[in-house]
Amino acid sequence: MEFVVPTLFGLEALTAKELRFMGYENVTVTDGRVLFSGDASAAARANIRLRTGERVLFKVGSFHAETFDDLFEGTKALPWRDFLPKDAQFPVKGGSVRSKLFSVSDCQAIIKKAIVESMKKEYKIDWFQETGDLYQVQFAIMKDEVTIMLDLSGTGLRKRGYRPASNDAPLRETIAAGLVMLSGWRATEVLADPFCGSGTIPIEAAMWARHIAPGLSRSFAGEHHAYLPKEIWEEEKERAKADIRDVDFVIFASDLDKNCVSLTDKNSTLAGVRENIRITKRDATEFFSKTPGGCLICNPPYGERMGDKKEAEELYRGMGKAFLQLPEWRINVITAHEGFERFFGKKSDKKRKLYNGMLKCYLYQYRT
Repeated sequence: MEFVVPTLFGLEALTAKELRFMGYENVTVTDGRVLFSGDASAAARANIRLRTGERVLFKVGSFHAETFDDLFEGTKALPWRDFLPKDAQFPVKGGSVRSKLFSVSDCQAIIKKAIVESMKKEYKIDWFQETGDLYQVQFAIMKDEVTIMLDLSGTGLRKRGYRPASNDAPLRETIAAGLVMLSGWRATEVLADPFCGSGTIPIEAAMWARHIAPGLSRSFAGEHHAYLPKEIWEEEKERAKADIRDVDFVIFASDLDKNCVSLTDKNSTLAGVRENIRITKRDATEFFSKTPGGCLICNPPYGERMGDKKEAEELYRGMGKAFLQLPEWRINVITAHEGFERFFGKKSDKKRKLYNGMLKCYLYQYRT
């Protein structure tokens, strides 16, 4: 079976690394997505264990299409009866980039019609009530190459289940996990987040260190897909539970906002990692540590609104004065403010472009 994992731009290599670690070798990286192949259990394993992927899609087929007739015939020729029961709900959504077929709404309608025509022939019925389980059809058209897929995740993989509430500008769980990986942090050293918000970075770090699979506490659309064996989902969850480690470490999470401190407390408890996170109310510009060799990861305010920009820039100055005094620490700051280095007071040792959702950001990395 072939699968497609959409990612936030900048995280593709991390997702590919995760999949290879799971044992999948036929892994291909493209812009914004990673392709791999595996047996049916891969559908469950990837959904349950992936930290940086946005969702897992099963590839039904692909073909070249420059006209709507090409799109219709190519879709109709795919073996839909192998995957869709006659009572399936199968809405269609997707996108088109640099292709002759650029109208997404027209493509949706044609793909839907083609699937219906294929199923009419196979099931010998003219009307599909769509009262059964959901089989979300996804399509991607890139340079006239069409890929048709079924969504196995349902709700996006960033929804781990531990964050029912968040602050006003939450960081996606998938990118928080990516920041932890990119930082090079290991549980044998100090980790701190002085802008903890709703606790996403500390929680993702703690889950990663303890090998707690991010999808253990949620369900997936693929659990109800008839072409996948039911038992694979429980089997993979049991394997993931067996991998959880009891590791002794402490992550320092702090924020000036008492509501954020409370959110981090609640969310880390839901995630099952509260014992590993020390939470305090503190101004980030007053952060200090005498312990050498630590790692700091944070997502400070970006100052996107005009009235907030100068406040953010003043904050960055204060951060620079505090963080650059830390003894032999690695500093990792993600922000959408492109003038960050100037206000922080030092050019970064490494700078990576990442996307927090649709917002272009940069990860600035320093060694003190």
